[in-house]
Amino acid sequence: MSDDNQIEVPPSFLAIYADARQRLSEPISVVRERYELCEDLAQLLIDQAQRLHHVAVPSEDEILHRCRDGLLTTESVVSAAEATWIVRRLAELLDWRCPDFPDA
Repeated sequence: MSDDNQIEVPPSFLAIYADARQRLSEPISVVRERYELCEDLAQLLIDQAQRLHHVAVPSEDEILHRCRDGLLTTESVVSAAEATWIVRRLAELLDWRCPDFPDA
């Protein structure tokens, strides 16, 4: 069976699902689906983060922490590692410095 999907999963996301020997813990199709979800979430958070930055919360660091906290709720559809990746990707998309997350 060939893999005709053109989406390339970045190494930073693959690392979430790779062990010390760089073997994936899930099939690549699952990893690709998770990546698409997380990338979409990062893209969706851009407007909200920009609005917060200009209206309510002046600190980029605080906004990114709040976004991650929101992604870590019990109702979340993403894991903690994925939530951290989403926020790092959001910071990259916004050209903001990403804070360190101690448990990441």
